[in-house]
Amino acid sequence: MKTIEDLRAVLFDTLAGLKDGSVDLERAKAVSDLSQTIINTGKLEVEYMKQTGKGGTGFVPQLEAPEPLNGKHQTATGVAVRTADGVSHRMR
Repeated sequence: MKTIEDLRAVLFDTLAGLKDGSVDLERAKAVSDLSQTIINTGKLEVEYMKQTGKGGTGFVPQLEAPEPLNGKHQTATGVAVRTADGVSHRMR
């Protein structure tokens, strides 16, 4: 397990195993506890990235900064428009 996506896959596989009976409750609890520890280290990594401006270990994918908004910009949920006060988002 190297990325947050890998962790999600393990968690969902464990959930499916609980439902179909192939994973017992004790093992699922162990996976859950270990996953929480991994998530906590991921939170620490995000905080490190915020504070230092540096990349992390790769567990949390580093996204590229969005391009500056000039005029209207189509988003997944509507339209973002730059205003004098910042950016206004208009839902579809």
